[in-house]
Amino acid sequence: MSTEKTAGQSLARWSWMLGLLAVMLVGAGCASMPFSGGMGDGEGREARRKIPLRIERPEAPVEYDILVGEMAERDGRLDLAREAYQRAAVKNPESGFVHGRLAEIAWQLDDIEAALREAEIAFELDPDATGVRLFLGRLYRLSRNFEGLDRVLRDSDGKPLDADAADALYQAAFERGDLDAAESLALELQELEPDQLRGVLALTTIFEQRQDFDAAEATIREALEDFPDHFLLYTRLAHIHRARGDHAAEIAVYEEVLAGHPLHYGILQRLAQAQIESKDVEAAIETYKRIVEAYPEDQHSLRRLASLEFSIGRYAAASDRLQAVLARNPGEPDVAFALGQILNATGDHERALEAFDRISPTAPIYVDARIQIAGIHEAAGRTAEALAEIDLARSIRRHRLLDFQAAALQIELGDFDAGVELLESLLDGTDADTEVFYQLGIHYGTAQRVELALDYMQRVLEGDPNNANALNYIGYSWAERGENLDEAEELIRRALEISPQDGYITDSLGWVYYKMAESLFEAGRREDALRVLDRAQSQLLQAAELTGGDSVVSEHLGDVQLLRGDPIGALDYYEAAAEMEVREDEQPLLLEKLDRLRRDLGRVPRRADQIDRPATSGEAQ
Repeated sequence: MSTEKTAGQSLARWSWMLGLLAVMLVGAGCASMPFSGGMGDGEGREARRKIPLRIERPEAPVEYDILVGEMAERDGRLDLAREAYQRAAVKNPESGFVHGRLAEIAWQLDDIEAALREAEIAFELDPDATGVRLFLGRLYRLSRNFEGLDRVLRDSDGKPLDADAADALYQAAFERGDLDAAESLALELQELEPDQLRGVLALTTIFEQRQDFDAAEATIREALEDFPDHFLLYTRLAHIHRARGDHAAEIAVYEEVLAGHPLHYGILQRLAQAQIESKDVEAAIETYKRIVEAYPEDQHSLRRLASLEFSIGRYAAASDRLQAVLARNPGEPDVAFALGQILNATGDHERALEAFDRISPTAPIYVDARIQIAGIHEAAGRTAEALAEIDLARSIRRHRLLDFQAAALQIELGDFDAGVELLESLLDGTDADTEVFYQLGIHYGTAQRVELALDYMQRVLEGDPNNANALNYIGYSWAERGENLDEAEELIRRALEISPQDGYITDSLGWVYYKMAESLFEAGRREDALRVLDRAQSQLLQAAELTGGDSVVSEHLGDVQLLRGDPIGALDYYEAAAEMEVREDEQPLLLEKLDRLRRDLGRVPRRADQIDRPATSGEAQ
């Protein structure tokens, strides 16, 4: 018979054991005494922990080593505990309890192989120990040994040992995709613990996996009869409706819960999100108002409410809401940041600067606030102030995008060499160099040093052959110069395969066709030219749609009409382009073409800067 089977169960035996241990400690001398006079329980425990145990007692019975192992475990000394249990196993190799402890210690020490080995020994020695079988089952599941899992977690009739075993078997069946077996186990789990929800939720998961949402809903509804008003079940029911795309039903579930618990934070949050996803922004605003009123310290919901109000044009309401919070709590950086964004978007740039500037340097979003300030300065033409803010941000947070922005601002201020030097300092021989090459190419192109720009863009493609922007840049540059048009078309088509919805790349392809048509006209091939020009117009109209309207695209469409021989159509597009944001570096001739065409057609200028200007001699009255 195993001596382990009675270990810990006989009070007399353990009393003898503790007496033996006390004698051993006394024999070790006064320094080994666990207590000293006048010491409280807490102090006594600390003193005992500091006493170096004489742990190796070959002559002591196995219970001594078990006790030492348990004490070492309690103190977190797992290696010492493992050694103690190993000594116990030598003294009593037939102890399933000891091998079970060794298995658990090995698991805690991340020695999975040893844990599995010891657990299998423990199971063989004591096959009726449910704890050992469950532990071994977890190890089998981790190692994907499903045959072993069935062997240790089922009884002789093939039934799960208990609810925990059924749950483990269900999880394993689900993981390996055997939904029929998982469903059967979920039903068994329901029978084994009818007063718990594990079986219900497991069965619901099976139905959801099969996309049988009606069955999943019926399962939850049935469970709600036994577990009324259970939040978890209502949440799962709402999840089912969300999975089937029925936002109205999902919202109805949340409102059903809120009828009895009107201020439940989690349900209110889910309701607001469902309302947003169903595009009922007004309802979502009302829900967030309820949240903010009930939980005034919830800054996230407050910002979300202001954002929603802003999204539907309630700019004053959004701004006033955030300012009211700041009046009460001036040190709320997130609120100040949100206010700054709203004010900036509505064109109140000076007040936006004030909002961003009130964010303390100790706030996590301080750098982001300085970047916003830099953007406002740059948009207002205060380039030096923008650069100062970016340099401040760079001194706190190293990021390549900030370096790129600093280089661009330096170049904009006229110090081209400093900007290029900053970019070149970022080159480190890694894949990230392609980003730097692209920036250098852009700036050399802006400086009209096209050959160098193209060279850098070719370097981008060497490191990243599918860089759509570099492909487009090279193709468009060639088209602008009227060279390599076939190769330009190929590059831009590759770019469109990568970014098919990019309106500016689409514009580039239309411009290539325009240049091809121009060459065909010069060669006297009018019919061919008109066919290619039709392709150009088609691409440019698509580009206008994709960009939502762009000055360069409109100018290109005007060029197409002029080349086709339709000056009136060209004038309409040129005037539309002039009324948009004109990019002078890309459109240096737009206004000149517009004025010339107006004179040729005898039209009165429509440009805002010419509406009230009297016509001079030679201009139509």
